[in-house]
Parts: sequence; C-alpha cells; structure tokens
Amino acid sequence: MTNITLQVEGMSCNHCVNSIEGAVKGLGATAKVDLSAKSVTVSYDESKISLEAIKETIEDQGYDVV
Repeated sequence: MTNITLQVEGMSCNHCVNSIEGAVKGLGATAKVDLSAKSVTVSYDESKISLEAIKETIEDQGYDVV
C-alpha cells in the first residue's frame, strides 16, 4: 500500500470530509481528511489505482488539489 498526503483547498466542514472520504473509498482506497491542516491522507494500491485518478476524484467533488 502507498500512503500520500495531498494538500486540498476548499474543505470546511463534515460534509466536505464525508464527500471526499466517500468518493475515494469508491475507488477502492481509503482517505483521512484533516480540515485544520487542509490535507487528505490517502492509502491506496498503486497496481489498482493511479494517483491521478485519486486527484481527479477529489476535484470532481468540488475541491482543489494543490
């Protein structure tokens, strides 16, 4: 498993947390959102999911991966 922490702008509440964590889970990965740090730590299998797909999924929820 690969772990990476992404800086994500636009998150402010529990809805944001649930939206991102749920979307990433739908890809087969796990995500942990830290609102105060404006970060999302993702754990995923590189042989099944690309980092680019994870970033796109987060951005599709309306947030900016920086």
